Amino acid sequence: MNAPATLAQIRSPHDEQPVRPDELASLELIRKLVGFDTTSRESNLKLIEWVRGYLAGHGIESTLTFDDTGRKANLFATLPAQDGNAIRGGIVLSGHTDVVPVDGQPWDTDPFSVVINDGRLYGRGVTDMKSFTAAGLTFVPEFLRRGLEKPVHFALSYDEEVGCIGVRRLIADIVARGITPAGCIVGEPTGMQLVVAHKGKKSWRCRVRGFESHSALTPRGVNAVQIACEIVAYIARRACEFRNGERHDDSYDVPYTTVHVGVILGGTALNIVPRDCKFEFEIRHLPFDDPDDFLSDVRAFADQFLPEMHAVAATTHIEFDPLSTLPGFATEDTSDIASLGRACSDTQRAGKVSFGTEASLFHNAGIPTVICGPGHIAQAHQPNEWVTLEQIARCEAFMRRLADHVCAR
Repeated sequence: MNAPATLAQIRSPHDEQPVRPDELASLELIRKLVGFDTTSRESNLKLIEWVRGYLAGHGIESTLTFDDTGRKANLFATLPAQDGNAIRGGIVLSGHTDVVPVDGQPWDTDPFSVVINDGRLYGRGVTDMKSFTAAGLTFVPEFLRRGLEKPVHFALSYDEEVGCIGVRRLIADIVARGITPAGCIVGEPTGMQLVVAHKGKKSWRCRVRGFESHSALTPRGVNAVQIACEIVAYIARRACEFRNGERHDDSYDVPYTTVHVGVILGGTALNIVPRDCKFEFEIRHLPFDDPDDFLSDVRAFADQFLPEMHAVAATTHIEFDPLSTLPGFATEDTSDIASLGRACSDTQRAGKVSFGTEASLFHNAGIPTVICGPGHIAQAHQPNEWVTLEQIARCEAFMRRLADHVCAR
């Protein structure tokens, strides 16, 4: 069996072939799904209700699980096997319905209306990740016409982009109903290359409470911004240690654990020693690097400042609040779902990626999972987000091969 590789190693410059729009069966469904503004702050119910109606038109019932506000929902639907089996085995096709905001981005076209130009589809979500969902839904009639030997499940979630929130409730519902899929394919953008692992992620907010004073009397204050910057500098040094250390896995596109600070806010005026500063940081870690050990090291470094801070004002402190946690995952390259993924993607190699997905949550629920979808992560979240027509064609070919494996004829 070939060892996992990075996606860059798998891809070939000859992969992309010219494809005409009229050759794509899923184009109209892509247009439909992209046309719903499902930015994470908005409701996704219009899209969910449309998909439920589409499936109902083919005789398939859907189960919805709502968030606490009732404004967002997951959808789970099963195409049963010919013998009526709808709970044992089969494959989950998983996709999130939400997209990231377009606010402030210099789009050349309406983000929620698909535009085709020079062999590309443009629109918010065409890569991340509505094209995969549309391709899967397009093949519902073929799955049913050919007769399924194993069930095919559709799992559409809300709020993936803000912490993989909805899928946790969706998976809990699957487990509670006794549904035991044999595997799951998450259609995040991988250039239609098979991915069997991704890094884990944890993030935190650090809050430094100092003590205000006039800037002419700095010894009487505790400068929260300067202390926060010391901690940020320590995190940057640790990032260099991860990069320059020996604990690498070259199968990943970024082969070492990464840490970074993405947000920092502090101070009110130049002539005031700042009382408050906060910053947010994250770690995307390989399996052998413990994120909790990293946080303990950051805490220990920060604690060194406390005696001097308390000597000025007892009210000063440094706090760390958790923001998000997403486990990593690794599916055995020899597993049935990896073998199916290779057969459907028409590749013999599998890769690992640094970005996180819902795949780890399905995997941790006991559902063997791989990732494979059209487009590339470099185009996700960008203005003028795009995917090539060739990638959509390859995704449709993937679905045809999947039908060959799960259908009776």
